Amino acid sequence: MFSWILYHHKYLRQNKMEQKSLNKTLNKANAIKNDEFYTQLADIERELKHYKEYFKNKVIFCNCDDPRISSFFHYFSYNFEQLGLKKLITTCYKNQQMNLFSANKSEKAIYLEYTGDKNKNNVPDPKEIGIKHLKGDGDFRSQECIELLKQSDIVVTNPPFSLFREYVSQLVKYNKKFIIIGSLNAISYKEIFKLIKENKLWLGYGFNNGNAYFKIFHTKDFANGVYDKETGLVKFRNVTWFTNLEIGKRHEDLILYKKYYGNENEYPKYDNYNAINVDKTKDIPVDYKGVMGVPISFLDKYNPEQFEIIGNEYDLKIEKGRGYIKGKRMYSRIFIRNKRI
Repeated sequence: MFSWILYHHKYLRQNKMEQKSLNKTLNKANAIKNDEFYTQLADIERELKHYKEYFKNKVIFCNCDDPRISSFFHYFSYNFEQLGLKKLITTCYKNQQMNLFSANKSEKAIYLEYTGDKNKNNVPDPKEIGIKHLKGDGDFRSQECIELLKQSDIVVTNPPFSLFREYVSQLVKYNKKFIIIGSLNAISYKEIFKLIKENKLWLGYGFNNGNAYFKIFHTKDFANGVYDKETGLVKFRNVTWFTNLEIGKRHEDLILYKKYYGNENEYPKYDNYNAINVDKTKDIPVDYKGVMGVPISFLDKYNPEQFEIIGNEYDLKIEKGRGYIKGKRMYSRIFIRNKRI
């Protein structure tokens, strides 16, 4: 049986300053291209099980994955027949390690096409996988990679966080369906938030218990509790899955049980915007019909049939760029309204 490495790589830039918090670690790693973070196969399987109905007779494109070490390629190639795929295409940025398919090294980027099992052994053998060289470096923005994108139906990958805006913009431009991993901080990007507000992008099911564990092979400085030396895994809480495919959780009502009237002191109004503050998503009052400022984490429970997204601080151009209560600057909020009242 052909042996595949079950982890997907991601290039991130090293920041010289010591990382003191998990969020800072992820944010500063966004621009790093020398570190390698590998998405675990188990996380891919856990998320993609919710989308299987969409894969039949579709061309899947993983355009930020070295197919020789990608868990995304492993998942789709080993489940090709079960999912009823039409074709699997993977591309990656220039990589010199060709040893899985060849004894030689090459400075050329490659892409792979797989159209299913031919010798009936239920394994994607190297001879069944079309290995082709790219003229350029395999950057997803290159014209030859865009031509492959045009051929695809659904894009599934873990794109560079530092290029997330540009990456999503390209998917939208070419009207592609997608399931991708990104930083939760991307929610605050005006380009991404606009898509969320217009119901053109939303959060997927996310990682198990909100924790994403990435494999690394070169230890770096991380905050205590982030890197596990025994497993070689780095723990991130600030990443999630983004998609524009309809999923069941998106249409599940958030159960509300608390009331605003009679508990007004628990929901203070902002000094500089006509809305009340709600500290936790679970505390959204069932009886308030006005605008409410809720945590960004609300989007994980967002049902567009139940709530309307009004905007965020920057989208609404709120004075001072953030909500204030009794002169105190509050955490970033998304402003919503209950459509059922």
